[in-house]
Order: sequence, then structure tokens, then C-alpha cells
Amino acid sequence: MLGKENLIDAIAGTNRGLLASESQKRSILAAMANLEDLNPTPRPLDGSSLLDGDWRLIYTTSKALLNLDRIPLCKLGQIYQCIRVKTKRIYNIAEIYGLPYLEGLVSVAAKFEPVSERRVEVKFQRSIVGLKRLIDYRCPGDLIQQIEAGKKFTAFDTLLDSDGQQGWLDITYIDSDLRIGRGNEGSVFVLSKA
Repeated sequence: MLGKENLIDAIAGTNRGLLASESQKRSILAAMANLEDLNPTPRPLDGSSLLDGDWRLIYTTSKALLNLDRIPLCKLGQIYQCIRVKTKRIYNIAEIYGLPYLEGLVSVAAKFEPVSERRVEVKFQRSIVGLKRLIDYRCPGDLIQQIEAGKKFTAFDTLLDSDGQQGWLDITYIDSDLRIGRGNEGSVFVLSKA
């Protein structure tokens, strides 16, 4: 699909948005809008088999995520959003690289509730920030299994006030390997199926 190729080409070289110039940002937003017009799944929450799974972030304008790269001596690694439709859970996982043996991770677990055919309300429930070695982090799926089993980690493992920590996300495009979302803070997200 040409619209999809245009978006991927526009994103190339921006390091998930960290290196995007203002003109690149405009080009990416235009390519996103064009692809959203071609959405093969106009009711994305009905296509739960498409939504379910582990997604890797390839572009965002989210300052909260991009600012993780500004921590001294650290670099932002892969960012995942793992969706478990059956349990209505979302797990955001950002890998952080830095000095040897000090690689870390920032993770937030949330519950979601569909409120329209393309919008979900998200209530953040738990935050985990720590060193990969102490958490024994290997991959997103393994971490999620441990969270779902109720494991308490050797990290900053905090329950969040879900009433105070909430937002929404519109899924504006989804197919078998690409998803576009627009959040309540004006941020955009482009993810590929991991």
C-alpha cells in the first residue's frame, strides 16, 4: 500500500521522533492523515485480533516518552506497547541503555475500556522503574507474565491512583502490522507489530 510506504519513508531516520525536524514532523503528520483516510478497519475495537499483541513504537510526538532520552548518561532503547484484549490491559515498556550493568526500564501497566468504536479510555494502575538486571528483564512478554502473576519487583514498583492517572487513545488506523493512535494530550503514535 502506497500510503503506508509513504509514512514509513517519512519516519525513516527520525529515531522514533527524537531526531525529527519540524519539516519532517509536518510530513509525517500529513502521511499519517493520508493513511488514516485509507483505514481498512474503520471500527478498530471490533478487530480485537488485530489490536491484541506486542507493538513496537516507531514514531511519536509524546514528550513524556521522548524525554526519557534526555536522562544523563542514558539512551532510549526500544519502546513497546503490549495489549491484552482479553483482560483489557495495556503495558507500556521503555528500555533504557547507559553505562554497562546500569541498563534500565520504565514500565506502566494500565486497564483500558472501549468508549466508542475507536476510542479507549486508559487508567494507569502501576509503574515500575528499575535496573534490568535487578528486575531480571529479558523481553516484554516475560515481564508481563511476571506482572500478571502479581510479582513485586526490586525496583520503584508503585501503584498509581487510576482516577488521577488516566487518558484516552483513538486508534485511527490498524492493519495486521501497523497501528496509528492519537492521544488525549495531542500526541501521535505509530507502532509496528513486534
